[in-house]
Amino acid sequence: MWTDGWDFSFISDTGRVASEPLDWSYVSKAMTFIHASKAMLDMGTGGGELLSRLRPFPEIVYATEAYAPNVPVAKKRLEPLGVHVIAIDDDDALPFDDAGFDLVLNKHESFSPGEVRRILRPGGTFLTQQVGGLDCAGINERLGAPDYEYADWTLSQALAGLESNGFEIVDQQEQFPIQRFYDIGALVYYLKAIEWQIADFQLQKYIEQLYGLYLDIQRDGYWDVKQHRFLIHARAV
Repeated sequence: MWTDGWDFSFISDTGRVASEPLDWSYVSKAMTFIHASKAMLDMGTGGGELLSRLRPFPEIVYATEAYAPNVPVAKKRLEPLGVHVIAIDDDDALPFDDAGFDLVLNKHESFSPGEVRRILRPGGTFLTQQVGGLDCAGINERLGAPDYEYADWTLSQALAGLESNGFEIVDQQEQFPIQRFYDIGALVYYLKAIEWQIADFQLQKYIEQLYGLYLDIQRDGYWDVKQHRFLIHARAV
């Protein structure tokens, strides 16, 4: 694997890739809910990079992760902080009791609305920021690659699933911020790390298209694509 967890500091912290700020802060919202929580779950914690920075935690804290290489990274980072890290295979069958949490956080992770509702207490909070189906579609278009694997994932679809499974929508926001690549190597790194953006990505398969894009970056200094993000705050009823 190219990274520990989903840490893209190799290209982001070095300024090789930059993203336009969102109109909301998932972390600021999450911290407000964490401070009022007694039992929380972080779904898809990755390597625990983000969750580890959201202390102080409530008394009961769990985190799930489905990508096997991330699990030992998350355990090493989070378990000393009192977080129980659970490896899972399926979002449709979470290994938790009914109504065991008053807060479920989910940043860029798939979820089953019915399962999230099952493990939340009445009045509990579900906060999720999702990567929408149009995310960086310009990469696929430019390289002549198949569509993004989750191209049909939309805000309206997510809202409908939550509302039909016992949630009241408190807030919803959507944005298409610019992501800027300053060199072709950063784009290749990104595509190898985000394996689902172009499922069949191989350097040699797309070498001609990448070379053309390299020339454009040399001329303009950067290349932009649009990301797709949406945020939902829902309450269990």
